[in-house]
Amino acid sequence: MTITAAADGSALGNPGPAGWAWYIDDDTWRAGGWPHGTNNMGELKAVLDLLESTADAGLADEDLLVLCDSQYVINSVTKWMPGWKRKGWRKRDGKPVLNVDLMKAIDAALQGRRVRFEWVKGHAGHPMNEAADQRANAAATAFQRKRAPEEGPGFDATSAPASAAVTVEAPGTGVRVPSTVSSRCSPMRCAATGSWRPACCTGR
Repeated sequence: MTITAAADGSALGNPGPAGWAWYIDDDTWRAGGWPHGTNNMGELKAVLDLLESTADAGLADEDLLVLCDSQYVINSVTKWMPGWKRKGWRKRDGKPVLNVDLMKAIDAALQGRRVRFEWVKGHAGHPMNEAADQRANAAATAFQRKRAPEEGPGFDATSAPASAAVTVEAPGTGVRVPSTVSSRCSPMRCAATGSWRPACCTGR
């Protein structure tokens, strides 16, 4: 199974009240933020929390595809990070890497994982990117208004990805679905992730 998720960040003023979010579907997403931060911090934190949340849900062995509209994040993780590490987390010009604590945490969370990053154009109507952007912006707005943001369900007991570590084959499909699903559930493919999930447990 490949878990596909969008990750995004938002900052009002940049720097300013900041938010982050990752999104798989309406039942599986998380968001948060800070009273003061940057857009890049939000982008990085969204990826970090996605990595940590999937690991906590027992999904570290699953392939993970991260949809991201930030070239900064993608290049940092896939191109620049090995060189930064060799130089003691310093850039080519000798200056310290920005957001180094988040970078180090992402580097640690990536160890042993099968993760791919795919760039998507932001604010261009991509459904999952738009959903993550809306939640990240809502979190930043909440901090601007000095309110707690809506954090989302994460991987709750009813979300298919959280149950996917233990699966059984769906009759007649040749694919695997969560073993916690009642036998009366019929499998359906999630349009967002391409994975199979029980229709009666998602309400879709």
